[in-house]
Amino acid sequence: MGLWALLKKGNTSSLMAALGNTAVAAAKGVAAALSGSGAMFASAMHSVADAINQGFVFAGSVLAEKQPTRRFPTGFGRVINLFCMVAVMVVSFMAYETILEGIHLLAHPAEASNFWLNFAILLIAILIDGAILWKAMKEIVREARVEAKGLAIVPAAFRNVGRSAPPTRLVFYEDIVATLGAALALIAVIVTQLSDFKMLDGIATILIGLLMVGVAFKVGYDNMVGLIGVAAPKDVEDRVADLLLADPDVRDINRLRILQEGRTYHVDGYVELRVSLTLADADDIKFRLRATLLNDPDITDVTLGILEDNGVRDWRPELNP
Repeated sequence: MGLWALLKKGNTSSLMAALGNTAVAAAKGVAAALSGSGAMFASAMHSVADAINQGFVFAGSVLAEKQPTRRFPTGFGRVINLFCMVAVMVVSFMAYETILEGIHLLAHPAEASNFWLNFAILLIAILIDGAILWKAMKEIVREARVEAKGLAIVPAAFRNVGRSAPPTRLVFYEDIVATLGAALALIAVIVTQLSDFKMLDGIATILIGLLMVGVAFKVGYDNMVGLIGVAAPKDVEDRVADLLLADPDVRDINRLRILQEGRTYHVDGYVELRVSLTLADADDIKFRLRATLLNDPDITDVTLGILEDNGVRDWRPELNP
């Protein structure tokens, strides 16, 4: 697969987020330097972290689409988890610097200037981050293959975020924090302009840093689990089992294990076929079942073994939570 073909398969949410946050970070950085606002500085740091992370993650999503090789027969799906872990380290460092700046501002409150510049940039940032978040929500719904339109996309995205690709999850979590962080910074800028409560600048800065810590922990945990190897959601397991049991020659499922890698699944199991089949017939059925499963766009690898029906019901979904 050529480079251009791989780039087209990369995660579009992370690419759009990287480009959008680069522009937002530059604008916030200029405003923070001109105004001296700590909340604007914190928001700018978060946007820089987001832009770097999402650029890394897009690169990882491209590499994850590489075809399996003789040396790496199961493919490169978990590469994206490694790139997301790098992103976690970047967020953690930026969060540390942001919290330090907030503590400094609590001890030495600064008088911010250029109110209207800060106000305009933060309002634009909220709109841009909100648009990126909306796109990530739509991507989650698409990847989870859930039907939702309009505002119903929001609860559907929160319910199904665990079934989306790691890059989409990272964009989703980061842009929730980015939107909230820009809103907090805007509140701090307005309050410090209209009142003498200058400490709110430092408080908002620390809160934004803590939100970044929360994102780092959540994304780090999700990708640690992904690197170890996590079982597919129950509805995916049920879908695969239904496809296998729908075949007229399949009597039971002896064992079924489905691992999630990125946003795709690897199926490994044994099926029990009706008795008195020849080896050639059983082999044909196995290949037919494999082809049926691979028709599902979420399944990229299938390994099936075949057994003769033992007369005992082995597959009981209620015992396979």
